[in-house]
Amino acid sequence: MNRNIISILIVSLQIFSAEKANAQINVNEQRIQTRIDELARFGKDSLGRNNRIAFTKGDVEARSWYMDLMKKAGLEVSIDYAGNIIGKRKGKNALLKPIAFGSHIDMVPLGGNYDGCVGSIGALELITVLNENNITTVHPLELIIFANEEGGTVGSLALAGELTSAALAQNTNSGSTIGQGIKRIGGDPDRVKEVKLNRGDLAAFLELHIEQGGILEKEKIQIGIVEGIVGIKWWEITVQGFANHAGTTPMDMRKDALLAASRLVIAVNEAANSFEGKQVATVGKISTEPGAPNVIPGIVKMILEVRDLSSEKIESVFKRIQQKSDSIARSSGTTISFQEQNVNTKPALTDKTVQDAIMRVTTKLGYSVRYMQSGAGHDAQEMALICPVGMIFIPSIGGISHSPKEFSTSADMARGATVLLNTVLTLDRELK
Repeated sequence: MNRNIISILIVSLQIFSAEKANAQINVNEQRIQTRIDELARFGKDSLGRNNRIAFTKGDVEARSWYMDLMKKAGLEVSIDYAGNIIGKRKGKNALLKPIAFGSHIDMVPLGGNYDGCVGSIGALELITVLNENNITTVHPLELIIFANEEGGTVGSLALAGELTSAALAQNTNSGSTIGQGIKRIGGDPDRVKEVKLNRGDLAAFLELHIEQGGILEKEKIQIGIVEGIVGIKWWEITVQGFANHAGTTPMDMRKDALLAASRLVIAVNEAANSFEGKQVATVGKISTEPGAPNVIPGIVKMILEVRDLSSEKIESVFKRIQQKSDSIARSSGTTISFQEQNVNTKPALTDKTVQDAIMRVTTKLGYSVRYMQSGAGHDAQEMALICPVGMIFIPSIGGISHSPKEFSTSADMARGATVLLNTVLTLDRELK
């Protein structure tokens, strides 16, 4: 065979490889649905309800099942000191930083089978499809299943170096502390600080997730590209009135703390609506003292939560609520005070380069798409401290989440996984 023929063959192979790398690759919808259903078997309570809380027996069993699938897919699997499951796949250039993706498989008490699970099964499908098509990416890949996302994004906080000793001592819904739970799933709470990643240790991180709201379904849109994950801030509000006999105290002589608190709840709603934008403010927990039917409430405690993509907007909404509370306190003869709580997560914007890659892939696939913010917290929020991040949303039927009625169709899950897969391949070609 002469040199000209060899050269032609080499060029042809290079063109074929390039075309294959740039071709649209699809996932297996039925396999995704089957794995979602298999995962749902783990963590049922005595009544058959979904209860795969982090660190419980169901969580341990589900993690073992998932790791077996990772190993069968050829990944190098390990558990880090924070309890995160890491699956590594070599790339052509070992000097490049890995592209990471994944989610979580733990759930809230009596939760649903899709929150976190869609992203976890979609990430595994990505690896499976690459194997089936004999594709080796240039970058190394890392599939991450985060520990205890629902209990405060514990695993991703550890990777970002933000998991404190105080947090390790906090109790969880499993009945153990976070530190005890980490040990139960194969981690080492005494060495958690060693898992910290530095900025730039990963080339990018992507998370596929259900929307957990009703916007995509309402607008009949197939894919959401997340522009950012909102910050969350909590305050405990104490309304101090005067407890007195409910039968003998005239209406115009009362200092009813619950009445003042009720007016304040309405004021919270008014304050949030007085600004342009998508900020939200909620009072979701109220307790009264002394709590008797025949006693005027003397003390009310409630939790105020404000969320937005802007920390400045959160503070502006809070100040407006404070102003309204001053007026309510004066007119009701009560005092109203605010105590900032330890729930204070900062907004995290997703990376524009990653957003653009998701948009180009989604458009090429012919899916309808829109930009949107995430009103819920995710592991991607903590990963944004380490590397450029992106999030892909698929519709939640009825806008339902954190509920046994949570549901996304197999077609929507497959579309999301296809976008995830092809976005990773796009970033693999384009990231420097």
